[in-house]
Amino acid sequence: MASMLLLFPSSSFVSQRPASLIPIRPSGHHLRDGFEKKGGRSRIHVTVCRASVPVVFSDLDADDFRHPLDKQNTLLLRAIPGLKDLGKALLGPVTEEVMFLENIGTSVLVTENQLSELHQLLIEAAKVLNIEAPDLYVRQNPSPNAYTLAISGRKPFIVVHTSLVGLLTKRELQAVLAHELGHLKCDHGLWLTFANIVTLGAYSIPGLGGLIAQRLEEQLFRWIRAAELTCDRAALLVAQDPKVVISVLMKLAGGCPSLSEQLNVDAFLEQARSYDKASSSPIGWYIRNAQTSQLSHPLPVLRAREIDEWSRSQQYKLLLKRAIRPDAAQKI
Repeated sequence: MASMLLLFPSSSFVSQRPASLIPIRPSGHHLRDGFEKKGGRSRIHVTVCRASVPVVFSDLDADDFRHPLDKQNTLLLRAIPGLKDLGKALLGPVTEEVMFLENIGTSVLVTENQLSELHQLLIEAAKVLNIEAPDLYVRQNPSPNAYTLAISGRKPFIVVHTSLVGLLTKRELQAVLAHELGHLKCDHGLWLTFANIVTLGAYSIPGLGGLIAQRLEEQLFRWIRAAELTCDRAALLVAQDPKVVISVLMKLAGGCPSLSEQLNVDAFLEQARSYDKASSSPIGWYIRNAQTSQLSHPLPVLRAREIDEWSRSQQYKLLLKRAIRPDAAQKI
């Protein structure tokens, strides 16, 4: 595998670190910083009350829920001749094999016979979003996170950390899986890798290349943050309750198992509105821009506000009207 091969790990659910031009690592990890294991042994315990998915989207297209900025930038990349073939050639068999061996060697593969309830959550979410279910792995890690990757040739996969499983309820965990499925549905890993390649190429141009590349990076970060908002929408399409998605974001911002029952989604949304108000002044706008411009993910309060607003939008309501009940889907 060439050392200069780049992969933009945009599909991590909770990472806030700047992620521009990150070299690929054998593990494929992109973890959230700032968590430490407190000792003891982690256990996986998924409590699932069997409940059918309310509605499914038999003809759902990625552009039906894609964020406008995400859609705009994806169209620009699609217009570049040969870029898709180039990216697939770079992300070749060696990368596939490294990722595959890493997953099966260090994680638990979720199947009908292994963590079957977690497997059912994935199957239900994939059915709602009209996408084939990828492989799902659970990995021991104290940093609550989930991420996905699709490489041409081998089946896509999602990895969920044990600490995230222990932090969330069944419906919240399914929302996280739906978020990761959203990345696969929208080909985010593929297109953002291409964007990285284009940016790297700009740096190699003498003269104004550095300035062009810097501008491309700024646009790229905005796109990555928009891609995360797109996938929060995918989570809502599966959860079909904005409070479930917002609760995930709230717990990732400042939750732990011992505090979960005391957390209040409405209070977190009010906190998000307070952030908007505080950052509306000229000084506040400058601080907010400086705070977020180099982040790979939007701030949790901003993601919560976005999903709350989209849940009340005409676009979301029209999507629900197009959906069908599971029992009706079985008759088709």
